[in-house]
Amino acid sequence: MNDFDCLGFGICAADYLCLTSRYPVLDEKTETVDFSYQGGGPVATALVTLARLGFRGSFIGKVGVDADGRFVRQQLLSEGVDTTGMIVDEQMSTNQAFIWIDQASGKKAIVLNNKNYRPARFADIFLTFVNSLKYLHIDGRDETTALELIEWARSKNAKIVLDAGSPRKQIELMLKRVDYPVVSQTFCHSFLGTNNYEAAVKKLLAYGARAAVITCGEQGCFGAAEDRVYHQPAFPVEIVDTTGAGDVFHGAFIAGLLKKWNLPKILRFASACAAIKCTQLGGRKGIPNFSQVTEFLHKHQP
Repeated sequence: MNDFDCLGFGICAADYLCLTSRYPVLDEKTETVDFSYQGGGPVATALVTLARLGFRGSFIGKVGVDADGRFVRQQLLSEGVDTTGMIVDEQMSTNQAFIWIDQASGKKAIVLNNKNYRPARFADIFLTFVNSLKYLHIDGRDETTALELIEWARSKNAKIVLDAGSPRKQIELMLKRVDYPVVSQTFCHSFLGTNNYEAAVKKLLAYGARAAVITCGEQGCFGAAEDRVYHQPAFPVEIVDTTGAGDVFHGAFIAGLLKKWNLPKILRFASACAAIKCTQLGGRKGIPNFSQVTEFLHKHQP
C-alpha cells in the first residue's frame, strides 16, 4: 500500500523528435539538426515534472508488449515515477508520436500513431496498491474509464485536475466533476467558442471548479478563482522546442497546489517551469528541479 501526491491516468507514447532547420515541402528531403527519443504523453510528462520537483506520483496508463512500451515504462521508473499500476496490453502496440520541430520558432507538428491503441477499462486498472492520494490527474481520454476513476478518487478524498487539449464527447460531464480544469487555448476556441480568455476562464469556473486555467502559449496563461481573473505573461526565453510545455505546466500547477500556494503564485511557478522546458529538445529533457525554478524566478523578478 502506497501514499501518493498524485495518481495519473492518460495516454502515453514514445516520442521521436526531429529538430529541423526548416520544414520540408512535399517531395523534398531534409536532414535533422538534432534528434531525441523520449517518453511522452501529457499526464506521464506531468508526473515526471512532479517527480523532479520532489513529489511522489504513480502512472496507470497503457503500453504494449514491445520495445517502445519497455522504454516508456523504464523512463518513468528512472525519473522516480511509480508504475505499479501500468497496464501492459499484449494485443496493442505502444503509441508513437512523430514530432518535427522548426528550429527558427520552436513550434512543432505532431503525428500520433495510435491506430492499435485499445482504450483502458476501469476493470483493467489495478488500484489496490494505492493507500491514499491527494490528486488525480487525467487528460480526458478513455472518457468512461476516466469518469469512473474520478468517482473512485473522490472516495479517497482526492482532488481532480483535468488537462483538456481538445473537446471530447463527455467533456461537460467531466467539467462538472473536476476541481481544476487546466485547458489549452485550442480547447477554449473550439469548446467555449471565444478568443476572450478572461470570459472563457470564468465560464470554466462556472462548472463548479475551485480554480480554472487556460494556457495560451506566447500569451502566457489566464486563471480564475472565486470569480477573480489573473493573467500571467509568458517568460522570455530562447525557445528550442515547445513540445510538452503544457504537460510540464500541469505538473508544476499540481506542485503548487500541493504547496498550498495561492493561484497567482502557482501560475507564475508553472509558467516558469514550462519556459525552462522550452530551452531543450523534447518534453522531458528540459524539465527543471525545484532549485532551478527558484533561481529562474529570482532572475525574472516582476
